[in-house]
Amino acid sequence: MPDHLPSEQAEALAPAKDSKPTACIALADGTVIYGKGFGAEGIAVAELCFNTAMTGYQEIMTDPSYARQVITFTFPHIGNTGTTPEDHEATAPAAAGMVVKWDPTPPSNWRATDSLKAWMEAHGRIGVGGVDTRRLTRIIRQQGAPHVAIQHAADGVFDIDALLDKARGFNGIEGADLAREVTCDAPYKWNEQRWVWGEGFPPVTGKGHKVVAIDYGAKRNILRCLASAGCDVTVLPATATAADILSHNPEGLFLSNGPGDPKATGEYAVPMIREILEKTDMPIFGICLGHQMLALALGGKTLKMNHGHHGANHPVKDVQTGKVEITSMNHGFAVDSQTLPKGVKETHISLFDGSNCGIAMEDRPVFSVQHHPEASPGPQDSFYLFERFVGHMAAVK
Repeated sequence: MPDHLPSEQAEALAPAKDSKPTACIALADGTVIYGKGFGAEGIAVAELCFNTAMTGYQEIMTDPSYARQVITFTFPHIGNTGTTPEDHEATAPAAAGMVVKWDPTPPSNWRATDSLKAWMEAHGRIGVGGVDTRRLTRIIRQQGAPHVAIQHAADGVFDIDALLDKARGFNGIEGADLAREVTCDAPYKWNEQRWVWGEGFPPVTGKGHKVVAIDYGAKRNILRCLASAGCDVTVLPATATAADILSHNPEGLFLSNGPGDPKATGEYAVPMIREILEKTDMPIFGICLGHQMLALALGGKTLKMNHGHHGANHPVKDVQTGKVEITSMNHGFAVDSQTLPKGVKETHISLFDGSNCGIAMEDRPVFSVQHHPEASPGPQDSFYLFERFVGHMAAVK
């Protein structure tokens, strides 16, 4: 059976005969897959991606960088540790839904306060279980991240033609400025450090280096890592101007992760970054979308990837030291290293496909990486980048 079909053909893959389908996945190319629904009932239309992480499904679902995306989890046992408010990376899930191999089981973990099914329903998110996620992942890899409509209907009644129309009518993420949709409404102070066994999230104590963090869709654990590394963090909305930033007299500027097309967000972010570079010598550190914003501001270009990087097992090489780090990633766009101007060097590359994963100015303490050094979920090989940022601020001060 082919992995994808012509646009006017629909393929029906149903669960076992004794299990009536209660969920449906309709891809824009005409592929239709049935499964078992959980969470909220309804329809969601988005881009379909896959994530290879074995843990951290709650952090992944609440990562603002997943706005307008449905996540296929390649690890089959999703939901078995339940959910807890401590693991939220934002107030509510940003992802539109999830697709998993097995129907989520009741949780077995001392930290769990709710099941994944109940959590999904409470937050209005659709889940589809009982799906051959390996096959679905091959489809994504072969044709690129497809547009999709998913539906959970307890009665098992689906209007397939309508779902296909919705998938085909989705505008996609290219050209979309999604940072505006997930950013904070107003400035605020951050006051939590990284999680500590038996303590939870300790409050910030003492004075640190004054940092303004631009929220393009910042994960809470990134802000916690900044605080734990010695930063006094003030968070500003994505549309903050250079004047807004300088009014806080910061020692450093942090550019966060976030969703959407970097070219669209760059319409207002790039002029701000360039003005900061022209008027100050303060250190700048960017992650993910913030990395792409910095690259654009320095004269580079970005491009849409075929299916992006989403997972907690991505090997990244530091081209200066030769060190290989296992990292956490979540991005569908990348910096085109061939467009980096003179004076900007490539510092990290992906060992999966050779794509750019880091840049730095040669004569200033300004740098960024594509991967997530806070690693929630994921390995903590790259935490030193937060300490490097603090070291730059100490040196300038």
